[in-house]
Order: sequence, then structure tokens, then C-alpha cells
Amino acid sequence: MAFEHGVTGRENPTSVIAASTSDMVAVYVGTAPVNMAKEIKVNEPILCYSYNEAVEALGYLKDFENYTLCEAIDSHFSKFGTAPVVFINVLDPKEHKQAVASPETITKFNNRFTIKKTGVIPSSVVIEGIEDLNFQFDDDGYLVLIGDIPGETVSVTYDVLKPSMVTAEDIIGGIDVNTGDEKGLECIENVFPKYRVIPTLVLAPKFSTDSAVAAVMETKASKINGHFQGLALADIDTKNIKKYTDVPGAKEGNNLASTYLTASWPKVALGNDQYHMSTQLACIIQGLASENDGVPFKSPSNKSLKADSAVLADGTPVLLGVNKANYLNSNGIGTALNFIGGWKAWGNHTSCFPAVTDPKDAFIASRLMFNFLNNTLVTTFWQKVDEATNKILINTIVDSCNIWLNGLTNQGQILGGRVEFREEDNPVTSLIAGKITLRIYFTPPLPAQEICFLKEIDVKYFDTLFQ
Repeated sequence: MAFEHGVTGRENPTSVIAASTSDMVAVYVGTAPVNMAKEIKVNEPILCYSYNEAVEALGYLKDFENYTLCEAIDSHFSKFGTAPVVFINVLDPKEHKQAVASPETITKFNNRFTIKKTGVIPSSVVIEGIEDLNFQFDDDGYLVLIGDIPGETVSVTYDVLKPSMVTAEDIIGGIDVNTGDEKGLECIENVFPKYRVIPTLVLAPKFSTDSAVAAVMETKASKINGHFQGLALADIDTKNIKKYTDVPGAKEGNNLASTYLTASWPKVALGNDQYHMSTQLACIIQGLASENDGVPFKSPSNKSLKADSAVLADGTPVLLGVNKANYLNSNGIGTALNFIGGWKAWGNHTSCFPAVTDPKDAFIASRLMFNFLNNTLVTTFWQKVDEATNKILINTIVDSCNIWLNGLTNQGQILGGRVEFREEDNPVTSLIAGKITLRIYFTPPLPAQEICFLKEIDVKYFDTLFQ
């Protein structure tokens, strides 16, 4: 021991550590009008907390059929006011484009030249004899030429985006064999390393009706970065599946059955704008978590949609009574119901139901809570990995967990929870390999899916006739 003379002090680590929770983050993979963006980004996660951020980073057109990420921008920021959202655009202006068949003549109007087509790629615009053109987009998404351009007409050539060229394979993505870069849904792996937020909801509106896309979404959501858990939200096709009685068969035929996946049908609409159920469901889930300190213990079922109708892709109205909506629910399919209180999301179950009835897996709310539990444990106790396995470490983990779980219990966010370090779970063969196991007992509240009133006549009340 070093020689000391005087008063000294040392510090010990706090015996209890605070839980490290994170926001409910929705991640969308799809297409955006990136020709309008400040900087074109393809297959790169973009984190946004506001409408302005998203529009600047991705561009915006109210054409949700061709630009699926615009549906998410509108839903989260304009309709529900929920954030944060991560967007991954797969539409590449270098690949998904089409050249105009021949030079187009543009006539000056209001002292400016405007190419009245959406999707025009500014870098592709060529006017013979004129260089150093500047551009801006108007509110309709049309490209306006800025600069000293003589004459009343100009001949222009240009390329336009062709979002119809984007396929399910682009959404699924993978690893680029030449560069090693991630593409499509594979980019979800980059969200946490880049932004330190956990991608807890995984969506691909329109494209998730493809069974291959839905399958990869489920796989990605179930194990993110090898440690985190999320929930994939998919839709069942409304172009070909037009009768509610055909929906369960479509679900089974597409193998949509997992605790890490929800399936919804049909679409909803607000005025002339159509939205996928998955998008609005994500907004509801995110909003409920935000209202409760990030704890997603409430079910999204029977919560208000931003809609005034349910529709098929062709705009045909779909009006389901409670009995028909419950038929879909009984097959693990969420839907939209207009019964009491306006249009509501209706359905508590993940897509593994009814084949799987374990409440941990079958209910959306419990799946979200188990994901929340897992992700919080990972982020909180990662700092203790590789520490010496001794009583101090064990007590720190057990005490910290129990204090956190007691807090959730007192808030009504769980019914109860506790952590135990048990000898039978930790044989010597595991301990000498550097492995320890802690057992968590955890009970989230389940949704009151059926409230039943038993009614009968009590003949004793006839006595009141003689009083």
C-alpha cells in the first residue's frame, strides 16, 4: 500500500444503477421523392423528430401509392403528432428512373419555366446552350427553372423517378456484394449504432402485403443487432382480398403467424387520402407509450384512428359490424371498427393467435412489454458485462432490477415483477464459463378484451311491493 500522510478519500460505485429506457421508435422502409430532398440518401437510416426535418431529408408529395414514406410522414407528424421516426428510402434516382422520350418544349408562364411533372431529377435537366441552371420545387412538386433564360420557350430533356420500378426485393434488400453496404430492411441493423435509438416498430407500408417482405420484417424485428426485440406491423392485401371472410385464409396462406408480427386489414381513409392500418397502428402504439413515460403497457385496440372510413385499395368502402370485426380478431387479424366513439383500431392479438394462446406471445400489449423489458435490461446492464462475477455484481443487478420493477408496479404499468439469482440456474459448469443467469418473473396487465355482465332476476325485490 502506498504511503499516505493526511486525510484521503476513495469512491465506490453506486450499488444500484438506474434503468436505461428508450423511446418507442418506428422504422419505415419504403420509397420517397428524394429528387426534392436537400441531399439524396438511399438505403441510409434517417432519424426525424419533426415534419420539417422529414420533408427536408426525403422530400414530400401527397402520393402515398408511389411514395410510401410520405404516408408515414403525414401520419406521424401531421395526423398523430408522434415521434421519433426513422426512414429508410430504397428508391435510387440512379436506377429507378425513366428518361423523357424526346425533348420537351416548356413555355414561360408568370415569368418562369416550370416542368409540370413530379419526380423530375434536377441533375438530369439539360437545356441546350444554357449552363449553371438553378432549380426549386413548387408546392405541387414541379421543378421550376431559375436563372436568366432568354425567350418564351425552351427545349428540355430530363429524367423522372419511376417508383413503380421498386420491387419487394429492393425492400428486403441485403448486403451489397461489391461494397458490403446494407440495403433495404438490412439497414435496420444500422439504426442503433448510428443514432442510439432502438428500432422497436418495423414497417413497410404497401410492400408488407408481400409475404416475403413480411417474413423478413418479422425476422428483423425478432432479433435486432443480435440483442434487441421489436414488433413488425404488416398489412394484408386489399387489392385482391376484398371480402372479410377471405382474409384469414390469406393470412394463413402467407404464413403470417408470429408473436413479433401483427397483421391488419383493410386500409383506412381520411377524406381522399388512404392509409395502411399498420401505419396508423404504429402511431397509436407510439403515442400510448409516449403518454406513459415510454412504457408500452396499453393495448392499441379501441383507440381512435385518424380516419372517416375503412376502404379497399380501389376506394370501395368496407363497413364491418362488431361480429364481423370480431371474426377477424378471432383469427389474429386487426381491423378498423366504427361502433361507439368513431373509428377505432380493433384487435388485441399478434398474428400468432389463435395457433398460440400463451398471453406473453398472443397479445400485442404483452409482446410490446416483453420487448420493452428485454431492451431495457440490455441497455441498462451492458455496462456490467465483463465485470467480475461476485456478490457485488449479483446484488447490484438484482437490487437495481427489483427497484425498477417495483416502480413499474406502483405506476400500474405491470402487476408485479421480481428478479432472482438461483443456484439451480447457475451450475458450476456455467459459472466457470463466465455465464450467469437471472430469472425474472414479470406480469404486464392484459387488455380487458371481454367485459361480461351476468344478469338475473332477484325475486326478493318483489318484497318492495309490500313496503
